[in-house]
Amino acid sequence: MKAYVFPGQGAQYPGMGKDLYENNTEAKKLFDQANEILGFEITKIMFEGTAEELKETKVTQPAVFLHSVINALVHPDFKPEMVAGHSLGEFSALVANGTLSFEDGLKLVYKRALAMQKACEINPSTMAAVLGLEDQVVEKICAGIEEEVVVPANYNCPGQLVISGSNKGIEIACEKMKEAGAKRALPLPVGGAFHSPLMEPAREELEQAIKETQFNKPKCPVYQNVNAQGSIDVEAIKENLISQLTAPVKWTQSVHQMVQDGATIFIESGPGKVLQGLVKKINRESEVAQLS
Repeated sequence: MKAYVFPGQGAQYPGMGKDLYENNTEAKKLFDQANEILGFEITKIMFEGTAEELKETKVTQPAVFLHSVINALVHPDFKPEMVAGHSLGEFSALVANGTLSFEDGLKLVYKRALAMQKACEINPSTMAAVLGLEDQVVEKICAGIEEEVVVPANYNCPGQLVISGSNKGIEIACEKMKEAGAKRALPLPVGGAFHSPLMEPAREELEQAIKETQFNKPKCPVYQNVNAQGSIDVEAIKENLISQLTAPVKWTQSVHQMVQDGATIFIESGPGKVLQGLVKKINRESEVAQLS
Protein backbone atom coordinates (compact mmCIF):
# COMPACT_ATOMS: atom_id res chain seq x y z
CA MET A 1 0.00 0.00 0.00
CA LYS A 2 1.10 3.54 -0.76
CA ALA A 3 1.40 5.90 2.20
CA TYR A 4 1.86 9.59 1.39
CA VAL A 5 3.65 11.71 3.98
CA PHE A 6 3.89 15.49 4.28
CA PRO A 7 6.68 17.47 6.00
CA GLY A 8 6.42 20.19 8.63
CA GLN A 9 8.14 23.45 9.47
CA GLY A 10 11.88 23.34 8.79
CA ALA A 11 11.62 21.72 5.34
CA GLN A 12 11.46 25.10 3.54
CA TYR A 13 14.18 26.35 1.19
CA PRO A 14 14.56 29.43 -1.08
CA GLY A 15 13.01 28.88 -4.51
CA MET A 16 10.60 26.19 -3.30
CA GLY A 17 7.69 25.53 -5.66
CA LYS A 18 9.05 27.70 -8.50
CA ASP A 19 9.42 24.80 -10.96
CA LEU A 20 5.93 23.62 -10.17
CA TYR A 21 4.51 27.11 -10.74
CA GLU A 22 6.31 27.59 -14.05
CA ASN A 23 5.68 24.15 -15.52
CA ASN A 24 2.14 23.24 -14.49
CA THR A 25 -0.90 25.41 -15.28
CA GLU A 26 -3.05 23.75 -12.59
CA ALA A 27 -0.32 24.39 -9.99
CA LYS A 28 0.01 28.03 -11.14
CA LYS A 29 -3.75 28.49 -10.64
CA LEU A 30 -3.57 27.15 -7.08
CA PHE A 31 -0.53 29.28 -6.16
CA ASP A 32 -2.25 32.39 -7.54
CA GLN A 33 -5.40 31.49 -5.57
CA ALA A 34 -3.24 31.17 -2.43
CA ASN A 35 -1.91 34.73 -2.90
CA GLU A 36 -5.51 35.97 -3.00
CA ILE A 37 -6.61 33.95 0.06
CA LEU A 38 -3.65 35.13 2.14
CA GLY A 39 -3.80 38.73 0.97
CA PHE A 40 -0.07 38.91 0.18
CA GLU A 41 2.23 37.41 -2.45
CA ILE A 42 3.59 34.38 -0.67
CA THR A 43 4.83 33.07 -4.04
CA LYS A 44 7.23 36.02 -4.27
CA ILE A 45 8.78 35.08 -0.89
CA MET A 46 8.83 31.36 -1.79
CA PHE A 47 10.43 31.84 -5.21
CA GLU A 48 12.68 34.87 -4.59
CA GLY A 49 12.96 35.33 -0.81
CA THR A 50 15.98 34.56 1.36
CA ALA A 51 16.23 31.68 3.83
CA GLU A 52 15.83 34.29 6.60
CA GLU A 53 12.56 35.63 5.13
CA LEU A 54 11.24 32.09 4.73
CA LYS A 55 12.00 31.30 8.38
CA GLU A 56 9.25 33.52 9.79
CA THR A 57 6.49 31.22 11.12
CA LYS A 58 3.66 33.09 9.37
CA VAL A 59 5.48 32.55 6.05
CA THR A 60 7.04 29.12 6.68
CA GLN A 61 3.86 27.27 7.55
CA PRO A 62 1.72 28.32 4.56
CA ALA A 63 4.77 27.98 2.24
CA VAL A 64 5.51 24.37 3.24
CA PHE A 65 1.79 23.56 3.15
CA LEU A 66 1.38 25.01 -0.36
CA HIS A 67 4.39 23.25 -1.82
CA SER A 68 3.34 19.90 -0.30
CA VAL A 69 -0.35 20.07 -1.18
CA ILE A 70 -0.10 21.53 -4.69
CA ASN A 71 2.60 19.01 -5.61
CA ALA A 72 0.22 16.19 -4.62
CA LEU A 73 -3.02 17.60 -6.06
CA VAL A 74 -1.63 18.19 -9.56
CA HIS A 75 0.28 14.88 -9.77
CA PRO A 76 -1.38 12.41 -12.19
CA ASP A 77 -0.32 9.38 -10.13
CA PHE A 78 -1.47 10.71 -6.76
CA LYS A 79 -3.85 8.07 -5.38
CA PRO A 80 -3.33 7.81 -1.62
CA GLU A 81 -4.31 4.73 0.38
CA MET A 82 -3.19 6.30 3.66
CA VAL A 83 -1.73 9.70 4.58
CA ALA A 84 0.14 11.31 7.47
CA GLY A 85 1.90 14.60 8.09
CA HIS A 86 4.50 15.73 10.59
CA SER A 87 3.05 18.52 12.75
CA LEU A 88 2.05 21.22 10.21
CA GLY A 89 2.13 18.44 7.57
CA GLU A 90 -1.03 16.94 9.08
CA PHE A 91 -2.99 19.83 7.52
CA SER A 92 -1.43 19.01 4.12
CA ALA A 93 -2.42 15.35 4.61
CA LEU A 94 -6.02 16.36 5.37
CA VAL A 95 -6.29 18.35 2.14
CA ALA A 96 -4.61 15.53 0.20
CA ASN A 97 -7.18 12.96 1.39
CA GLY A 98 -10.15 15.28 0.82
CA THR A 99 -11.05 15.99 4.46
CA LEU A 100 -10.37 19.72 3.99
CA SER A 101 -10.71 21.84 0.87
CA PHE A 102 -7.57 23.56 -0.43
CA GLU A 103 -8.93 26.97 0.61
CA ASP A 104 -10.00 25.89 4.11
CA GLY A 105 -6.73 24.05 4.68
CA LEU A 106 -4.70 27.14 3.78
CA LYS A 107 -6.85 29.43 5.95
CA LEU A 108 -6.44 27.11 8.96
CA VAL A 109 -2.67 26.85 8.42
CA TYR A 110 -2.32 30.63 8.28
CA LYS A 111 -4.44 31.04 11.42
CA ARG A 112 -2.34 28.37 13.12
CA ALA A 113 0.89 30.16 12.17
CA LEU A 114 -0.32 33.53 13.49
CA ALA A 115 -1.69 31.97 16.69
CA MET A 116 1.59 30.13 17.30
CA GLN A 117 3.62 33.28 16.72
CA LYS A 118 1.42 35.11 19.22
CA ALA A 119 1.75 32.30 21.80
CA CYS A 120 5.55 32.46 21.42
CA GLU A 121 5.45 36.16 22.29
CA ILE A 122 3.29 35.49 25.39
CA ASN A 123 5.56 32.66 26.61
CA PRO A 124 9.20 33.03 25.46
CA SER A 125 10.25 29.41 25.03
CA THR A 126 12.18 27.03 22.80
CA MET A 127 12.91 23.44 21.72
CA ALA A 128 15.97 21.15 21.69
CA ALA A 129 16.96 17.98 19.84
CA VAL A 130 18.13 15.06 21.95
CA LEU A 131 20.16 12.41 20.12
CA GLY A 132 21.24 8.98 21.29
CA LEU A 133 18.96 8.42 24.29
CA GLU A 134 16.02 6.03 24.62
CA ASP A 135 12.60 7.66 24.69
CA GLN A 136 11.91 6.47 28.24
CA VAL A 137 15.08 8.14 29.53
CA VAL A 138 14.17 11.46 27.89
CA GLU A 139 10.62 11.23 29.25
CA LYS A 140 11.90 10.55 32.77
CA ILE A 141 14.30 13.51 32.70
CA CYS A 142 11.57 15.85 31.45
CA ALA A 143 9.16 14.66 34.15
CA GLY A 144 11.84 15.26 36.79
CA ILE A 145 12.21 18.98 36.03
CA GLU A 146 9.27 20.11 38.12
CA GLU A 147 10.03 23.81 38.49
CA GLU A 148 9.91 24.47 34.70
CA VAL A 149 7.82 23.30 31.71
CA VAL A 150 9.73 20.66 29.71
CA VAL A 151 8.01 17.91 27.69
CA PRO A 152 8.77 15.48 24.83
CA ALA A 153 7.51 17.20 21.67
CA ASN A 154 8.51 15.19 18.57
CA TYR A 155 9.15 11.44 18.56
CA ASN A 156 11.00 11.63 15.23
CA CYS A 157 12.73 8.23 15.10
CA PRO A 158 14.50 5.91 17.54
CA GLY A 159 17.28 7.89 19.24
CA GLN A 160 15.98 11.26 18.06
CA LEU A 161 13.50 13.05 20.26
CA VAL A 162 12.80 16.79 20.31
CA ILE A 163 11.86 18.36 23.65
CA SER A 164 9.94 21.56 24.18
CA GLY A 165 9.60 24.02 27.07
CA SER A 166 10.57 27.25 28.81
CA ASN A 167 14.03 28.65 28.00
CA LYS A 168 15.30 27.84 31.48
CA GLY A 169 13.69 24.39 31.41
CA ILE A 170 15.34 23.47 28.11
CA GLU A 171 18.71 24.68 29.41
CA ILE A 172 18.41 22.45 32.52
CA ALA A 173 17.12 19.51 30.44
CA CYS A 174 20.01 19.69 27.93
CA GLU A 175 22.54 19.46 30.77
CA LYS A 176 20.72 16.49 32.32
CA MET A 177 20.41 14.72 28.93
CA LYS A 178 24.19 15.03 28.38
CA GLU A 179 24.84 13.70 31.89
CA ALA A 180 22.58 10.74 31.07
CA GLY A 181 24.71 9.92 28.01
CA ALA A 182 23.03 11.77 25.12
CA LYS A 183 25.29 12.10 22.06
CA ARG A 184 23.90 15.58 21.62
CA ALA A 185 21.33 17.82 23.31
CA LEU A 186 21.18 21.08 21.45
CA PRO A 187 18.67 23.96 21.42
CA LEU A 188 16.98 24.49 18.03
CA PRO A 189 16.62 27.84 16.24
CA VAL A 190 12.83 28.01 16.71
CA GLY A 191 10.63 30.77 18.06
CA GLY A 192 8.79 28.80 20.73
CA ALA A 193 7.86 25.60 22.56
CA PHE A 194 5.71 23.94 19.91
CA HIS A 195 3.73 20.83 20.96
CA SER A 196 3.84 21.74 24.64
CA PRO A 197 1.41 23.19 27.22
CA LEU A 198 2.94 26.62 26.46
CA MET A 199 1.01 26.56 23.16
CA GLU A 200 -2.33 26.59 24.99
CA PRO A 201 -3.24 30.17 23.85
CA ALA A 202 -2.71 29.08 20.22
CA ARG A 203 -4.68 25.84 20.74
CA GLU A 204 -7.68 27.81 22.04
CA GLU A 205 -7.58 30.16 19.05
CA LEU A 206 -7.23 27.32 16.54
CA GLU A 207 -9.99 25.27 18.20
CA GLN A 208 -12.50 27.97 17.36
CA ALA A 209 -11.36 28.11 13.71
CA ILE A 210 -11.41 24.30 13.34
CA LYS A 211 -14.92 24.07 14.78
CA GLU A 212 -16.14 26.63 12.24
CA THR A 213 -14.55 24.80 9.28
CA GLN A 214 -16.27 22.25 7.04
CA PHE A 215 -14.68 18.78 7.34
CA ASN A 216 -15.58 16.17 4.70
CA LYS A 217 -15.46 12.38 4.78
CA PRO A 218 -11.85 11.41 3.91
CA LYS A 219 -10.98 9.27 0.87
CA CYS A 220 -8.51 7.27 2.97
CA PRO A 221 -7.33 7.11 6.60
CA VAL A 222 -5.15 9.86 8.06
CA TYR A 223 -2.67 8.77 10.74
CA GLN A 224 -2.67 11.59 13.25
CA ASN A 225 0.20 12.91 15.37
CA VAL A 226 -1.71 12.83 18.65
CA ASN A 227 -2.52 9.10 18.78
CA ALA A 228 -0.62 7.54 15.83
CA GLN A 229 -3.83 5.84 14.68
CA GLY A 230 -5.51 5.87 11.27
CA SER A 231 -8.94 7.50 11.18
CA ILE A 232 -11.73 8.34 8.76
CA ASP A 233 -14.05 9.57 11.52
CA VAL A 234 -14.56 13.30 10.92
CA GLU A 235 -15.29 14.20 14.55
CA ALA A 236 -12.27 12.26 15.85
CA ILE A 237 -10.05 13.89 13.22
CA LYS A 238 -11.22 17.34 14.35
CA GLU A 239 -10.60 16.61 18.04
CA ASN A 240 -7.11 15.22 17.33
CA LEU A 241 -6.27 18.27 15.21
CA ILE A 242 -7.32 20.60 18.04
CA SER A 243 -5.15 18.65 20.55
CA GLN A 244 -2.15 18.60 18.22
CA LEU A 245 -0.62 21.97 19.20
CA THR A 246 -0.14 21.08 22.86
CA ALA A 247 0.52 17.33 22.44
CA PRO A 248 3.63 15.51 21.18
CA VAL A 249 4.05 14.45 17.54
CA LYS A 250 4.12 10.64 17.61
CA TRP A 251 5.88 10.19 14.28
CA THR A 252 7.81 7.01 15.16
CA GLN A 253 4.60 5.40 16.42
CA SER A 254 2.62 6.56 13.34
CA VAL A 255 5.09 4.98 10.91
CA HIS A 256 5.07 1.70 12.86
CA GLN A 257 1.26 1.68 12.79
CA MET A 258 1.12 2.42 9.04
CA VAL A 259 3.55 -0.43 8.36
CA GLN A 260 1.44 -2.72 10.53
CA ASP A 261 -1.65 -1.65 8.56
CA GLY A 262 -0.02 -2.51 5.22
CA ALA A 263 2.12 0.45 4.09
CA THR A 264 4.93 -0.83 1.87
CA ILE A 265 6.13 2.45 0.37
CA PHE A 266 6.24 5.94 1.90
CA ILE A 267 6.07 8.73 -0.67
CA GLU A 268 6.99 12.23 0.52
CA SER A 269 5.29 15.22 -1.07
CA GLY A 270 6.75 18.63 -0.40
CA PRO A 271 10.09 20.33 0.13
CA GLY A 272 13.07 18.27 1.28
CA LYS A 273 13.50 14.58 2.13
CA VAL A 274 13.47 14.70 5.93
CA LEU A 275 10.58 12.28 6.38
CA GLN A 276 12.09 9.69 4.03
CA GLY A 277 15.19 9.66 6.21
CA LEU A 278 13.11 9.27 9.38
CA VAL A 279 11.01 6.45 7.88
CA LYS A 280 14.18 4.51 6.97
CA LYS A 281 15.46 4.90 10.55
CA ILE A 282 12.11 3.73 11.97
CA ASN A 283 11.66 0.79 9.58
CA ARG A 284 14.56 -0.25 7.35
CA GLU A 285 12.37 -2.56 5.26
CA SER A 286 10.11 0.27 4.07
CA GLU A 287 10.64 1.68 0.62
CA VAL A 288 10.73 5.50 0.35
CA ALA A 289 10.34 7.88 -2.58
CA GLN A 290 9.75 11.53 -3.46
CA LEU A 291 6.57 12.57 -5.28
CA SER A 292 7.94 14.61 -8.19
